Amino acid sequence: MEITKKMAAAISAVTTYLKTEEEMLAMQAAAAVSAPSPGLQMWGTSARRDMMSLRCMMQLRTFHGANLRAR
Repeated sequence: MEITKKMAAAISAVTTYLKTEEEMLAMQAAAAVSAPSPGLQMWGTSARRDMMSLRCMMQLRTFHGANLRAR
């Protein structure tokens, strides 16, 4: 099978595209390793956990009939 100029150009373009994608992924991986990770935010995590717990209890009607409702 004879490779035409168009076929060779298409193969070359695909190969170049794949190489640039691999290089970009390698650069992102290197940047992710070298960048410092943000510290664990204990207060924010605790607050979100408390909010989720309160919503769960409200959905399960834990507070049903209690005098906790706003009047």
